[in-house]
Amino acid sequence: MTILGIDHIQIEVPEGGEATARDFYVGLLGLEETPRPRTGAGRSFLWVRLGDQQVHFRCSADFRPAALAHPGFLVSDVEALAGRLTDAGHTITRADAVAENRFHMRDPFGNRLEFVGAGPVEKGTV
Repeated sequence: MTILGIDHIQIEVPEGGEATARDFYVGLLGLEETPRPRTGAGRSFLWVRLGDQQVHFRCSADFRPAALAHPGFLVSDVEALAGRLTDAGHTITRADAVAENRFHMRDPFGNRLEFVGAGPVEKGTV
């Protein structure tokens, strides 16, 4: 038995946050929405595809944002994404002790997200 990789991760949002999640993750970040199966999708309302992996979004009545646990999204141009997010009014944070090709932010619900540039690490290592 060998674990081959990650099929999907799930991100929770508060009930009623479906439109905001779709606007942020599909509209602003540009993730590709993929059809959900008719059965077995539970309370998930949005699935997006990232290559061979997926992110599933689910509403939760007792939602609490993920404070430290977070997905790290690999992006082709981390600086362009940082600019797009700040232009849209989002705050990004960078850790000086870590490589400069990454940043963290919070989604509209307070979930922590990390974005990592696909290029070589310029400063330090993780």
